[in-house]
Amino acid sequence: MSSSDPFFSDGGLRRGRLGTAHLVFFTVAASAPLTVLGGGVTTMYAVSGNVGAALGYVLLAAVLAVFTTGYAAMSRYVANAGAFYAYIANGLGRAGGVAGSAVALAAYNAIQIGLYGLLGAILSDYMSGKLGLDLAWWLWALLAWAFIGILGVLRVDLNATVLAVLLVLECLVVLVFDLVAFAHPAGGSITTDGISPGHLFGAGFGAVLAFTIASFTGFESGAIYSEEVKDPRRTVARATYVAVAFTGLFYAVSAWALTVLTGPENAPQASAEAGPGVIFGALEQYSGAVLADIANVLFITSVLAALLSFHNGVARYLFALGREQVLPRFLSVTSKRSGAPVAGSLVQSALAVAVFLAFAATGRDPVIDLFTWLSGAAAVGVVLLMTLTSAAVVGFFRGRTGPETAWQRTIAPAIGTALLAAVLLVLLLNFDALLAPDTAGYLKWLLPAIPVAAGVLGLLWGTVLRARRPDVYRGIGQVHEEGLHEPGLHPSPEPDRTPASHR
Repeated sequence: MSSSDPFFSDGGLRRGRLGTAHLVFFTVAASAPLTVLGGGVTTMYAVSGNVGAALGYVLLAAVLAVFTTGYAAMSRYVANAGAFYAYIANGLGRAGGVAGSAVALAAYNAIQIGLYGLLGAILSDYMSGKLGLDLAWWLWALLAWAFIGILGVLRVDLNATVLAVLLVLECLVVLVFDLVAFAHPAGGSITTDGISPGHLFGAGFGAVLAFTIASFTGFESGAIYSEEVKDPRRTVARATYVAVAFTGLFYAVSAWALTVLTGPENAPQASAEAGPGVIFGALEQYSGAVLADIANVLFITSVLAALLSFHNGVARYLFALGREQVLPRFLSVTSKRSGAPVAGSLVQSALAVAVFLAFAATGRDPVIDLFTWLSGAAAVGVVLLMTLTSAAVVGFFRGRTGPETAWQRTIAPAIGTALLAAVLLVLLLNFDALLAPDTAGYLKWLLPAIPVAAGVLGLLWGTVLRARRPDVYRGIGQVHEEGLHEPGLHPSPEPDRTPASHR
């Protein structure tokens, strides 16, 4: 790319535009709180029948908090828009990093594209019911796609502002629902059965874990923007801790509130019969039709915010891989005006529209097929990615000196790896809980195999790069933030630990 080009640049992302609050917004917005409550929580109760499911959010948040301990310690040394890709490359080897990047691209593209199906469906229903405008779901998805595509090439802090406004509004609606539920408990008294460990670890626990995992899919968002924050040594870690604590507690309280409103024993049946209507019906009954209408609109914008967050994440992954020539170099092109990863954004947009229009052309249901299939595959990919990253922290700190304690560098990441591997196993064994009952049997193993297969292909490509393009291979996962390191800290990446005879 010529330096005289008035529109495009290969000078990298813009530094210093984001702070802790911005990263929290990106991370929480990716999981879409109102969508989690209206869609995820109600479906979880309906499918699992587990009345203690709310505590599952606290359990998984605790697992992620252990993982974050080592991840946060490593974030002092690694700033790369490829996020977990760079962590894995520096801890498990460069070929492993390429494998991790392939898993990430498969998972984040899957959830982002699947969300177009969900958004198109709820927009179609809403506009048909409110305005009598009866259009196919994919036309609404196309409008959203154009909006996301435009924002994707604009300034990242503008994106963060849009997400912040949408996130605050939807969180206020969820808070109103919580207050309504606790103010009008079934039977006249608030019960704690919905947060009882005895109920959680009963029948349906595997299904609960599968659904709660899906609610934390945007966990990596903070690290993806590490090159664009004001203080990468502290901001990423701080934002990740805040996001995990907030989402875990917020979702747990809201899921518990639903059981208080309906009565714990009635929550599964009410959720199965009404779905999101449990939430919006209660808001209309106790807070008025106007608030219920606002909540419905914010339900739509909640999905839109998640779409934007995942789009930005994928674009930055592609940018990082293009810059390091793991993928074609043109993907590293950024906008001179906004600093946004233009090429990565356009490629993600092209892939998304091709996939969701293909689902539309073949008559597939936008929610049962497009959204459910791809979000399930994404959940497996994200947990696999976090498991590899946690293991990478142990590898990264082996033989290093620095201010980190043994708990930060070895014990916590080792425990986190074991816990995340257990979560991944439970998710795989209960994957069919994420699918409709009449889903073809082969999809129950084919869908979770997608991110795994992507990882294998990535590992093979990394091996090819090591053999045929050693100069590219040596640059995989490098740090891209000047001044990241304090005196006495060792910058990454470390020299490749692969035996010389195998390099």
